[in-house]
Amino acid sequence: MFNIEEFEIVKKDALENHIPIIMDDTLEVLKDILEKEKPKRILEIGTAVGYSASCFARFTNDCVIDTIELDEERGKEAIENVKKIGVSDRINIMIGDAVDVLPTLDLTYDIVFIDAAKSKYSIFLEHGLRLVKNNGIILADNVLYKGYVMSDYNKHKQRTAVRHLREYIKEVTENPNLETEILEVGDGLAVTKVRKN
Repeated sequence: MFNIEEFEIVKKDALENHIPIIMDDTLEVLKDILEKEKPKRILEIGTAVGYSASCFARFTNDCVIDTIELDEERGKEAIENVKKIGVSDRINIMIGDAVDVLPTLDLTYDIVFIDAAKSKYSIFLEHGLRLVKNNGIILADNVLYKGYVMSDYNKHKQRTAVRHLREYIKEVTENPNLETEILEVGDGLAVTKVRKN
């Protein structure tokens, strides 16, 4: 049983502690996609405190969510959170670096959701393309990164992230097997439909 009160507490705590969680307007778009696609298995790269994985469980009926979190403390917190929310039977939290974990996975996913280190989006995409089913969807959050990605912004601090996100957008928009829409919701959401030859 989905515990909405615990879910709201997790959201409130994350916002108060400045833990990046999925924005409400992005969530609306994801809800529509999940209701339309009815996925059976989702892979999430970047669990944080388990908020988005819990949202995916909430918006689907019997979908299993595999999610990877780099930060051990945060991963443990996510495990506790999904228990409290009542969705731990559908969410598998793997703690470790996604760069190391992804090559060990050999399941097929309906949807892959990328929301982790911006500098590794291209690596995550490579694995996402391998793991997602034909006509599956790869979603990447924060691809516009505060608007910097589409501007000529070049401050040193964010330069690497911006460069990698631009590379990601180039890859998903220029690959003939991918059909990508960049939505200006939240901090930018790339929705990529994958057609495997």
